[in-house]
Amino acid sequence: MKIIELILDEMQEMMGIQAISIVESPAIEENFVAFKAQEVQFAKQDEEKRILLGAALIPNKPIYRNNGEEEFYVYFTKDTIRRASEMFFQNGNQNQSTLEHQAELKGLSVVESWIVEDEQKDKSRIYGLEMPVGTWMVSMKIDNDEIYQKAKDKTIRGFSIEGYFADKYDLNTETLEDLEERFTVEELKELLSKEELESYSDYPESVSN
Repeated sequence: MKIIELILDEMQEMMGIQAISIVESPAIEENFVAFKAQEVQFAKQDEEKRILLGAALIPNKPIYRNNGEEEFYVYFTKDTIRRASEMFFQNGNQNQSTLEHQAELKGLSVVESWIVEDEQKDKSRIYGLEMPVGTWMVSMKIDNDEIYQKAKDKTIRGFSIEGYFADKYDLNTETLEDLEERFTVEELKELLSKEELESYSDYPESVSN
């Protein structure tokens, strides 16, 4: 099964992340945190902040894809994730969101965004999330009663990006040594068949138990 790196080709129009979808089964397998932050006294009411916080993209995490003709994995590097997060705001897409990549939603807006720089000291640790360096984290304000209820009911669980990226290269053009710069041995064993691993006979020691 191929492993394809997705990149940004900024010479092409429409490149980058066009919207963030909220979904039941996020491709990056990380759920968001729905929480009330501290209650704030305002106009004699305790207002709930209605914030969803979670990972939008995790570097070098294989994401399964099936285009109807073949199965493969895609991944994003730290550099691509950082630039994609910048372009998301530069293009004014922070209010663009969908439900399960289908229905366009109103009343949702990304109000905070950052790249994890330190796994131990990152803000996400406060909420029990342990994200690797290079992860793009977002906080989304939900002024949509139906969607926020779905979050509280856990019928939606995480973020999933949607947009346009280019293919850089796939596993067939890389050595196993190249792949090991991004994936652990255990990840490679999970992703690749025994036959595919054995085909990289130049580096037998790197896949041994």
